[in-house]
Amino acid sequence: MSGMAIRMEDIAERGCLRLFAQGELDGSSLEEKMRGWPGILEVHFEAETSRMEYSYNPFLTDSTRIIASLRLLGYEAREEAFEGRAGSQASFAGAFPPAFPNSKSSVIRLEGLDCADCAAKLERTILAMSGVKDARVNFAAAKMKISHQIPLSEILKVIEKMGYRGREEGAPAAEEKISLWKSNKYYLSTLLSGLLLLIAVSLQILQMPESWVHASYLLAIVLGGYLPARAGLALLLTSWEADMNLLMILAASGAVAIGQLAEAAVVVFLFSLGNALQGYSMDKTRNSVRALMDLAPPEALVRRNGLEQVMPVESIVVGDIFIVRPGEKIAMDGVILKGSSALNEASITGESIPVDKGPGERVYAGTMNSWGALEVEVERLAEDNTINRIIAMIEEAEEQRAPSQQFVDRFARYYTPAVILAAILVALLPPLLFGQPGEKWFYEALAMLLVACPCALIISTPVAIVSAIGTAARNGVLVKGGVHLEEMGRIKVLAFDKTGTLTRGKPRITDIISSRGLDKNEVLRRAASLEARSEHPLAETVVEQARKLGLELAEVSNFRAMSGRGAAAEIGGKSCYVGNQRLFSEVGIAIQGQEELIAELEGAGKTLILLGDEKELLGIIALADELRENSREAIRQLKKKGIKKSIILSGDNERAARAMALSANVDEYQAGLLPEDKVQAVRALLEKYEKVAMVGDGVNDAPALAISTVGIAMGVAGSDAALETADIALMADDLSRLPYTVELGRRTLRIIRQNIVFSLLLKAAILSLVIPGWLTLWLAVAGDMGTSLLVTLNGMRLTRVKAES
Repeated sequence: MSGMAIRMEDIAERGCLRLFAQGELDGSSLEEKMRGWPGILEVHFEAETSRMEYSYNPFLTDSTRIIASLRLLGYEAREEAFEGRAGSQASFAGAFPPAFPNSKSSVIRLEGLDCADCAAKLERTILAMSGVKDARVNFAAAKMKISHQIPLSEILKVIEKMGYRGREEGAPAAEEKISLWKSNKYYLSTLLSGLLLLIAVSLQILQMPESWVHASYLLAIVLGGYLPARAGLALLLTSWEADMNLLMILAASGAVAIGQLAEAAVVVFLFSLGNALQGYSMDKTRNSVRALMDLAPPEALVRRNGLEQVMPVESIVVGDIFIVRPGEKIAMDGVILKGSSALNEASITGESIPVDKGPGERVYAGTMNSWGALEVEVERLAEDNTINRIIAMIEEAEEQRAPSQQFVDRFARYYTPAVILAAILVALLPPLLFGQPGEKWFYEALAMLLVACPCALIISTPVAIVSAIGTAARNGVLVKGGVHLEEMGRIKVLAFDKTGTLTRGKPRITDIISSRGLDKNEVLRRAASLEARSEHPLAETVVEQARKLGLELAEVSNFRAMSGRGAAAEIGGKSCYVGNQRLFSEVGIAIQGQEELIAELEGAGKTLILLGDEKELLGIIALADELRENSREAIRQLKKKGIKKSIILSGDNERAARAMALSANVDEYQAGLLPEDKVQAVRALLEKYEKVAMVGDGVNDAPALAISTVGIAMGVAGSDAALETADIALMADDLSRLPYTVELGRRTLRIIRQNIVFSLLLKAAILSLVIPGWLTLWLAVAGDMGTSLLVTLNGMRLTRVKAES
């Protein structure tokens, strides 16, 4: 930033990680180690929540490197939003005061951004402005996030000078429908340039005066080259960088200087045509995500203070009641108070079959009401609706650079200077060393300039990633970044949690066995009293059954949850335990005389909850959870798509896990696992197979999901926590989306590789024509722009990949 001294506090960024480890975390020791790492400025560890808040120099390190370093120390970590705990915020603020006390964060929606290389240069130009602290362009979503102190209008002026249009996100867009010519800035100039080129050729054929022909060619060059010339010169004057626009204008100007007017006009026309087509194809790709924004209606019929009125969704608050008539879309997330209907939730879950819903059940904005009238209580504000959170996460995912894209960016950094240097040598060496005609090799050098910009190579990855993420969202799969999509294409092993993943997650009680004089209802009442504090599906079933029978739950004290084993508390001053056999073995409660019965129930694939006091077993509750109807078929499809091994990682007993593995046709199972045991199991699979995905509920399996190559959560449409923690989220409780996700990942990987290889080979082929002196201007621009179009269209093929029913 010109005129400003850059201080550490100007560039320091903050982050937050949640740590997972086997055993107890030594926070003070870890803090001391991290403070010695390159780029780490300050660290605060909160033992109660296992959260690590830190400040770092982004030029020396980033969250990916920090997580990798922690993994070497035996810790797994997952990024979380930085909020600042009490004390730590003040500590950070004192050590690193903000560089711009009055700075503001803004998001600008961009129009006319059709080149990934141009997007990178726009980002650097804005970042170089005095008074701009940070600027990040999301080429895929066509938006820019900026932190600035100067007025936003100044930034918008620079954007406009560079040939793009911008408006602040949330600002009202123009009401009138945008015409075809205004939707893409290159349409009109391409048409005019093409017409004048046709006129010039016609005049030449008719042997009209040469001055008329030359005037037509020059006019075609000026009208077709005005926009790229303006953009290229603006970039040169603001940040001293050369882009494809400037290189094209230099090549066309050089051609005019040596009298090649026809070739210069053809080059300008083909370049303008390529930009117009590329802009059109990129808009089509972006619209796959933008279409989601139009799903939720902008207003709803609200009953407030006894009056019914149509209100914009921005004015509706939590607790309001809105009315949904048959055939209307749901406007807000909420809970049904009155009425019942069938709702098409395809926009959220990807499942087109309507779901019957009634009072007490949750509905989502953007879903379609079929036949019944509903009264719904608003649960979230419009900006917090599930559909809006999905859109925000998709755009964030598009902003992340996939591994292949990072490779391409590094390659492009050296490619352009190398080709420009080679062009200079081509122009100078043959005439100086070998006495070759200077004009001929100057012409070849001009042609090389048109191949110097790696546009096709740079766009080869993001266009595929954007297309895949957009089509995945429409099919009920939320992918949180290109890196996860690419990794999904490399997965060799899938590990499954059992309850709620392969099974329905809605177990039912099949048997209640009592002993020591207790009746069955008392066994159920005591177990439910303890389980009421647990979120496990089995616990919910026990509590629900007790309430259905009208049993009054007992008051409990000194409640202690024992992860992966059960719970303990006091009822009426006496100790009470509820859990599995491992818990009873650890606390020394005898189960003599019941071993045969327990073996028989477990052999039938049932899960057992034992109830006892400090001395003896008081009762057994047996539950069974049904296998999902599509679990077996999903496993078969996964194997068909090349998954080498499937394995169940379950906290349940060995017999129940084995029965489930046989029913679902899963290759292996491991039973009786605590959360830390699942982490060890996944780590062992990673060492053996390298690429392992874990499928779970996104909350209870968070440590195992964190350590896996890709963490996949199922049925998370209504779960905020699962949406945030998973790398990939299956919005519906539908395992058939899993083979689809694997297939999409593999197709994406194939197309990215095709695009990169094709771009490199074609560039090499075009440049090789320089050796015999065969490279022409029109061939260079046609090859370059044609390659960009072909890789874009190839990437767009991913929008046609659909999930099978």
